[in-house]
Amino acid sequence: MKNLVAAVCFAITIVLSPISVAEDSMQVQVEMVNINTADVDELDKILLGIGVKKAQAIVDYRNEFGPFLSIEDITNVKGIGESTLDKNRDRIKI
Repeated sequence: MKNLVAAVCFAITIVLSPISVAEDSMQVQVEMVNINTADVDELDKILLGIGVKKAQAIVDYRNEFGPFLSIEDITNVKGIGESTLDKNRDRIKI
């Protein structure tokens, strides 16, 4: 009986292994943007909820106050709040 249970567990492991490998290979690569160097077009294209006007506001803020020191600093830009930051955390780099 123990051999039967071991054989069934082994068979289940073999059958399910390709599924987990397939799931790992389906991960989507998210495009990132450096908010200290990107131009308006890049910001508009890569960031969710950021159109041309907000992208320009990011560039204007950066030009006036210097580089962003953390990704959270983007919320200092008028019109960009926590929800926009949360949608884009995995897309923003410094």
